[in-house]
Amino acid sequence: MALFFDQEWFDARLGERGLDRPSLAVILGLHPEEIEDMWKDQREISAREVLLLAELLGVSVQDIARYGGVATPLPGAQTALGEKAEALARIGALEARLASLEQEMAALRRMLAPPAGR
Repeated sequence: MALFFDQEWFDARLGERGLDRPSLAVILGLHPEEIEDMWKDQREISAREVLLLAELLGVSVQDIARYGGVATPLPGAQTALGEKAEALARIGALEARLASLEQEMAALRRMLAPPAGR
């Protein structure tokens, strides 16, 4: 775990995603000064922000905690698992709905197709 906020690591991850600090402020719903304070290790990252940063940067919450400085909280396993389970449930529901719509479209195509032999 880093003793201080690792600016270079976070800037590199933002750059990989085509983002910068001002856009991160907008995404996290923070004032740009709050992001700058975070980068200067003058503002702690909340557990909620750890989860959001991990998702946004495509890294684990452990990576965010590791590079975020000694005071960075690691969200509880229950919180992370609950959010992941909720997201997976939503994805499953969307996939089921998509499959249903695809079946309905196939049935409509069959109904609207000209009769064989024409």
